[in-house]
Amino acid sequence: MVQPGKHTRSVMHVRKNDIVKVLSGKDKGKTGKILRVINKTGKVVVEKVNMVKRHRKATGKSPGGIIEMEAPIFASKVLLYADSLGKGVRTSTKILDGGKKVRVNLKNNLQLDK
Repeated sequence: MVQPGKHTRSVMHVRKNDIVKVLSGKDKGKTGKILRVINKTGKVVVEKVNMVKRHRKATGKSPGGIIEMEAPIFASKVLLYADSLGKGVRTSTKILDGGKKVRVNLKNNLQLDK
């Protein structure tokens, strides 16, 4: 059972290692690679986007200090980036003859997955 107020999403429109473009927020217009997908909360961590500073205490292995790292953002704020078009595109899925599922551009059915 899902708790009220919690975001759950079983299927994302983006995957790890995809190049995405940020649609809104302080990093609007930036592109980056997805480092991690968090299905439970519907968020993604994008490389060099939504950078935050964390104060870490020194441990035996690592020194302490202020560490800059990426924080998760909602997956609805990113679009898959198509290199061939040079912009973010809305996608849908299409099943090929061999049974393979691929993502395609909604406007012109351009196949985005290899």
